[in-house]
Amino acid sequence: MIYTCTLNPSVDYVVHVDELRVGELNRAVKTLTFPGGKGINVSRVLKRLGVDSTALGFIGGFTGEFIEKELGKENIVCDFVKIPGNTRINVKLKAGLETEINGQGPTVEAEHEVQLLEKIRSLTENDIIVLAGSVPSSMSSDVYEKICDEAKKRNAKVVVDTSGPALKALLAHKPFFAKPNHKELAELFGTSFQAKEEIIAYGRRLVEMGVENVIVSMAGDGAFYFNRAVTLFAKAPQGTVKNSVGAGDSMVAGFLAAYTSGKSLEEAFAYSVASGSATAFSEDLCTKDRVEQLVHEVNVMRF
Repeated sequence: MIYTCTLNPSVDYVVHVDELRVGELNRAVKTLTFPGGKGINVSRVLKRLGVDSTALGFIGGFTGEFIEKELGKENIVCDFVKIPGNTRINVKLKAGLETEINGQGPTVEAEHEVQLLEKIRSLTENDIIVLAGSVPSSMSSDVYEKICDEAKKRNAKVVVDTSGPALKALLAHKPFFAKPNHKELAELFGTSFQAKEEIIAYGRRLVEMGVENVIVSMAGDGAFYFNRAVTLFAKAPQGTVKNSVGAGDSMVAGFLAAYTSGKSLEEAFAYSVASGSATAFSEDLCTKDRVEQLVHEVNVMRF
């Protein structure tokens, strides 16, 4: 079973306006509301690709109820820790350029963290746990490391899709899979990239540090895949970008869906790139039909 862990989920409220007039009344031409958070996005895409998962994390209040209800409509199993306060609302304002306003999440107490760790202790060697997204400011900064330790004790595979200090700390635990984008990879090593050769060098360094599988995404410029045996590159399919939210999460889900169904690493990488692109070209997360269409446009090359 695949488990996704979203410590700081959200209700994503997407508002479309023809033109944003600051300081004046604006009327939306379209609004959309989705359950959000990186791990939740992974669960939603996995389900669309025919793979079951269980969503873990923290939810609270009427917004938390909305998330659980919406995931239930998609037949996604939820096992959240319920906390006081309301799960945050993130506003995505689309008016030509996209503006994001992320709400402040509720306080997560130490007792709630203990409850989550108890759920992690039920994992087995047949399970995969996806650690995705930010850590709430009210939680201990090493909570991801605690989760990772408990999972590794039980020989579960750990997938990492976060950034900054949390990503750096988790790399020491040698996860099964990590998916930084090129900016997060540069930040990790305190550098900047001027050429793809530099991305290759630092992507390989992650493998040398013990990460089993690495995908470095570069938005419209494609992505690299690294393990100890190969380095692969794939160009992104061509299309009109409508949505920048969830593309990276879709890449994680696409890789895991293909990998757990027995496809080769090259195929899993292609599905990862196709899933990220399909989400970028959609208002919401990708659909299976769109992924299957785009995967045939992904040309995977060996370096």
